[in-house]
Amino acid sequence: MQKKNIVFIGRSLDGFIAGKNGELDWLDMIPNTNSVEMGFADLMQEIDAVVMGKTTFEVVCGFGGAWPYSKHVFVLSNSLKQIPEKWKEKASLLKGSPQDVLSEIHQKGYFKLYIDGGRTVQDFLKEDLIDELRITTIPILLGGGFPLFGELPKRLEFEHVESKLFLDQIVQNCYKRKRKAG
Repeated sequence: MQKKNIVFIGRSLDGFIAGKNGELDWLDMIPNTNSVEMGFADLMQEIDAVVMGKTTFEVVCGFGGAWPYSKHVFVLSNSLKQIPEKWKEKASLLKGSPQDVLSEIHQKGYFKLYIDGGRTVQDFLKEDLIDELRITTIPILLGGGFPLFGELPKRLEFEHVESKLFLDQIVQNCYKRKRKAG
């Protein structure tokens, strides 16, 4: 089975995925009155499971409404003791290094993964475990907040695959990791 780790995330023009106080309201600042689908449904068809950190999981749980994921969610946390009862059928708790987590998830039969959450994405990038970046840029400068990218131990080269324009203002770029054969 082919393994693949995909990041699908929104960011501001200045590279932040959340505002200074964790706010995300700016992600919906462009009215989407026709409910234009921006690739999330396709992503859910492509993957086997979702991997996210505790903070992202808590944010998603706080949205209210229907659970947004059609696939199982693995929550990474060293401090969370259990998944809330309401989400126990939809999510599992894991801890460990990105390599250990992937090994455990692969043993469970999940190979194509959506990696979500700022710190989780950064940790996976540090270990060179991201195969594809799908970054949707919202036309706003936040001036601070939580950056999408952090420091890396080495350069990681990606190649641009495609760009899509949504709602005449939102740009989604897809990049695939360039890896040396062998």
